[in-house]
Amino acid sequence: MASQDKPAGSGSSPVAANGNVSPPRKVALITGITGQDGSYLTEFLLNKDYEVHGLIRRSSNFNTQRINHIYIDPHNTHKARMKLHYADLSDASSLRRWLDTILPDEVYNLAAQSHVAVSFEIPDYTADVVATGALRLLEAVRSHIAATGRSHIRYYQAGSSEMFGSTPPPQLETSPFHPRSPYAASKCAAHWYTVNYREAYGLFACNGILFNHESPRRGENFVTRKITRAVGRIKIGLQRKLFLGNLQASRDWGFAGDYVEAMWMMLQQDKPDDYVVATEESHTVEEFLEVAFGYVGLNWRDHVEIDKRYFRPAEVDNLKGDSSKARKVLGWKPKVGFEQLVKMMVDEDVELAKREKVLVDAGFLDAQQQP
Repeated sequence: MASQDKPAGSGSSPVAANGNVSPPRKVALITGITGQDGSYLTEFLLNKDYEVHGLIRRSSNFNTQRINHIYIDPHNTHKARMKLHYADLSDASSLRRWLDTILPDEVYNLAAQSHVAVSFEIPDYTADVVATGALRLLEAVRSHIAATGRSHIRYYQAGSSEMFGSTPPPQLETSPFHPRSPYAASKCAAHWYTVNYREAYGLFACNGILFNHESPRRGENFVTRKITRAVGRIKIGLQRKLFLGNLQASRDWGFAGDYVEAMWMMLQQDKPDDYVVATEESHTVEEFLEVAFGYVGLNWRDHVEIDKRYFRPAEVDNLKGDSSKARKVLGWKPKVGFEQLVKMMVDEDVELAKREKVLVDAGFLDAQQQP
């Protein structure tokens, strides 16, 4: 746990090989550290020699599998530069307490109920965490600055291309928002809360409007990972069918590992601003299926069935970003292309299916759980 009496705005000071003390490490606070983006951002910041603190929700089951490979017991004080603390975006007191304790230089708000379809099922909770949760964190940062004078703190708000909804592509920073789900509407609220705190209080606060970004760490109930997970299981013989909804929905898909660098870049600028982060290419779910199944020598039409339960009450047809501002101002551009991303995810999920088959063959799992 971070010390409560360390100097404001400073992490530990590493000692160089020649005995000289290096400048204090920057300290980052990340909500949503156990998610896809949080894990990649943590790796990125640790490689930049940051001290990273993550806020996690209490759960009866551990949900830290995405960061287990970089976790070091905090008792190993010289090596443990990532530390975890219990808090929740629904609990304002916990947010302010950890800000006062950790004294971060940068705050990244990545936490959310981030599944669009699920937001129709639990709209109240989605709004409380995604919209009001962001407001609680912004207010905690503002009041912390007012009490301590630590006005150099920089804040990143994770936005979403879903905010554009039915606005025709290409979508950029000045395109109107037309959200089509409780999740998207909540993200719009968080976006404008961030703008308001920047304008009203002079907070260095940035909105990153990130278009769809995927990886092998994507949750299995998101369509891209649902597809690659099924491809692996079908290829290995553990599954025969994959049930999906709208195959014509088109998305601008990039690699999450590329996108977290853009988050960091925003907070290194002289002035706070809002940026669209996107590949500027759009592909349908059907195209994703073609690449994923084709990569392992399968025809997706032999395995995919349409299930109307997976259609949204209000569909978003086409998201395609214009990230020219981020490319010009930040110097950011994606490194991983669409086909490379899909194949990366399939490779990981084929290996996962092979390990799963060992358990099935040994009688520890029932392969018939999937049709």
